[in-house]
Amino acid sequence: MYRGGSLGLMGYVSIAVFLGGSQVLGVVPKALAKRDIIGKTIGKELHIFIMFDRMNTMFNHANAFIALLGGLGTLKKIFYIFSWAQLHIHHKPIGLLNVNCFYDNLLSFLDQAVEHEFLTSSARQIIIYTATAE
Repeated sequence: MYRGGSLGLMGYVSIAVFLGGSQVLGVVPKALAKRDIIGKTIGKELHIFIMFDRMNTMFNHANAFIALLGGLGTLKKIFYIFSWAQLHIHHKPIGLLNVNCFYDNLLSFLDQAVEHEFLTSSARQIIIYTATAE
């Protein structure tokens, strides 16, 4: 979802998705919408109260999950969706866009978790990754 103002990574993605003919749904916490921090939305927008509701709403509307470069919030969402897949709550694809090797250390951590038997190799294969959008 892009809401105008300074165009961040999600803005570029939402514009490309919209121009490609797909639907765009922005799931926005009411606190951010009230403060007009994120500008004008392209596509449909849903306002939610708490971040947990945001995660559930995104989950219920998504056919797949792709994590772009990000910080703690992105990691939280990746592992949330990953753990739900491991528990067979869903079978939706989960991908990391590993631009400039951004997620290499995270992928190494997952491999190490398999080596130490904290994660099965089949669970490790749930997350796919690539360096380019193609």
